[in-house]
Amino acid sequence: MLHDALLLLPDFTLIALGLVLVRLPTLNRSVWDGVERLVYFVLFPALLFSTTSRGHASLSDTRDLVMAGAAMLLIGIALAYAAFWARKADRRCVASGVQTAFRFNSYIALAVADRVGGAPAVSLVAVLIAVGVPLCNLAAVWALAQHAQSNVWRELLRNPLLIATVAGLTVHALGWSLPEPVVPVLDRLGQASIALGLMTVGAGLQWRGLHRELPVGLWFLSIRHLLLPLVAMALAWGFALPPLQALVLVLFAAMPTASSAYVLAARMGGDGPYVAGLVSLSTVLGAVSVPLFLALMRP
Repeated sequence: MLHDALLLLPDFTLIALGLVLVRLPTLNRSVWDGVERLVYFVLFPALLFSTTSRGHASLSDTRDLVMAGAAMLLIGIALAYAAFWARKADRRCVASGVQTAFRFNSYIALAVADRVGGAPAVSLVAVLIAVGVPLCNLAAVWALAQHAQSNVWRELLRNPLLIATVAGLTVHALGWSLPEPVVPVLDRLGQASIALGLMTVGAGLQWRGLHRELPVGLWFLSIRHLLLPLVAMALAWGFALPPLQALVLVLFAAMPTASSAYVLAARMGGDGPYVAGLVSLSTVLGAVSVPLFLALMRP
């Protein structure tokens, strides 16, 4: 496990660097808000489109991975929704925090995939993102407000990560090749996305509000960092996934929760500070769960 932790040390060092830089007067929160938008709308879509369009993975080759990934996320959603049965728990905290149990940080997932498996692994993660983004966003919004479903569909259709992945898979399925001058541009954008994406994760860490409904929050994070990876290991065995697909599925299941969970909760009248605390704690736990399950999946 020590070897795997050292393998991922550069990625989590970049997260720590973002946490330090955001406290400098010249690189405060307002600067990182702009960086995060650049990463989300330009850099990561370029990386996803580039890797999926080059034939490292296709929907036909990854059918079992898609089914296993969807099953894993649905199990996580069901386990998280069980928190609504806790009669003494604050319903607003539960509705806000439930998403942290099954949503995933795409930035860290892509960075880790690139480190452990290169472009083929990144392409597999892109396929899982294409499956997970609509599924997890629907489940998250349903918990906060059922009447907001129409807004969810509109947001999904405009989601840049989903659009880029579907576009890349379409280009690959049609057998098209990217024009040669375009390829190095996409490569450079993709390379920039990894470092900046990880630093924006660190810059967004907040701890306020974590004390509210801590037992429920710990249940959500135990799903995210323990139960889901174990479920993924069982599904990888049940679907007889190839080694790289099995590794990617389990690492994807062990990822920290999505940084954007806070934004969704705040915009829909939920408990934003509580979710921000859960996201921050999940990021710290990911520094343990990802190397741990990476070590378990090594041959």
